[in-house]
Amino acid sequence: MEARLLEALRMCDSWQDRFSLVVESGDAAVDPAGSGREVIAHAVCTRGHVDDVPVLALGPIAVRPDRQRSGAGSALVHGLIGAADATGEPMIVLLGSPVYYGRFGFVRSSDVGIEPPQPEWHEHFQVRPLSSYRQTIRGGFVYASPFRTVQ
Repeated sequence: MEARLLEALRMCDSWQDRFSLVVESGDAAVDPAGSGREVIAHAVCTRGHVDDVPVLALGPIAVRPDRQRSGAGSALVHGLIGAADATGEPMIVLLGSPVYYGRFGFVRSSDVGIEPPQPEWHEHFQVRPLSSYRQTIRGGFVYASPFRTVQ
């Protein structure tokens, strides 16, 4: 399902090319042509909204099973947070483990007045406020349309 979702996101107007990051295997110093390099992890942020305010939604994020716990996923999350902050985005939202994402500064969305699309997500729907965040950004979050239509 995630592959279909990612393809649908790439085709919709919520796609943000600058927030699509990959981690590759291989060492450019040893293999400058890049032969033998493979994508081992990928993460994307797409445009979502809190009421009328544009924000970013993180996901899907994937790390190849044989490369999990290697730091690739953390590198992607740090990279996306840095890129979003540098370009003036007010926040990133996601649905995920509070234990895992808490270490990146994500907090429960309801703590900052953001309501998840599904009430049962309450404990796992999180927000990472960035430098451009304003406390007046409050309300219900809406994902890009493929999140609601792809099955």
